[in-house]
Amino acid sequence: MPKAATAVVPATTANLGPGFDCLGLTLDIWNEVTVGFAEDGLRVAVEGEGVGRLPDDGSNPIARAALDLLEERSVRPPGLRIECRNGVPPASGLGSSATAVLAGLMAVNALLGGPLTTDELLARAVDREGHPDNVAAALYGGLVVVVEREGELLVRRFDVPRTHVAVVIPAVAASTLESRESLPAQVPLADAVFNIGRATLVVEALRSGDLDLLGRVMDDRLHQGTRLGMTPGAAAALAAGREGEAGAAALSGSGPGLIAFAPSRAAAAAAGEAMAEVLRASGTECRTLATTTTTRAASVQGIPL
Repeated sequence: MPKAATAVVPATTANLGPGFDCLGLTLDIWNEVTVGFAEDGLRVAVEGEGVGRLPDDGSNPIARAALDLLEERSVRPPGLRIECRNGVPPASGLGSSATAVLAGLMAVNALLGGPLTTDELLARAVDREGHPDNVAAALYGGLVVVVEREGELLVRRFDVPRTHVAVVIPAVAASTLESRESLPAQVPLADAVFNIGRATLVVEALRSGDLDLLGRVMDDRLHQGTRLGMTPGAAAALAAGREGEAGAAALSGSGPGLIAFAPSRAAAAAAGEAMAEVLRASGTECRTLATTTTTRAASVQGIPL
């Protein structure tokens, strides 16, 4: 049994406009987490994104996931050390909490010799997250469609061509739980039909690399309007991201981050700057990131010390 294991987990963007709670896509931004047995105590060290913001004690979501799985397997090491090298900004709509849960589970699973299958890891992660889109995408890589049927998660993944993506992250406090609680419990039938058809075409557009089609179907009537209203200038910024060469833009997950898909790095940069300019004009500070889609999934390796 190795004494440490490192999990590498990608950022994800979920919903993708109309695919509420069932579509997720991996982005080429990564968190790397090493979990190892120690002589005593619990130590959590954070580098990169989230320094000073993420907890460094037992309340850290990586630590909670790791310790719970160890307890379930009746493994009680004298101590545990967790080292996080984060590229995924927390509370940004890029699946940071999903990366944390998966990293803790996957690393400990490797330390224990891999008793859990990928599907079992997914089920445990979804239990902790409460919704499956981010964790399924990170775990399987690429574009993922995931639905629940009679207690079972059905997952299908698709390879997608590399596409340039602009991410704009408003500097506002974000809570996935509060964002979800703000959504209506019921929606008109016409709005449900609107989203169903467009979600199907979003999958085809991303799978085939048809950004023109993506720009025409990345609309939503179930969640984006409410969530965009929580950030001053966000709705207008999203509209700005759909102009020019990019054309396709959406709220990333529950927000507050916004994403735009573009045919080139320059076009993505232009879309990102257009969205950022509108947000700043509305009094909302923000930051921009440039990345691409990826088909790589989360991975883990044992490291003998």
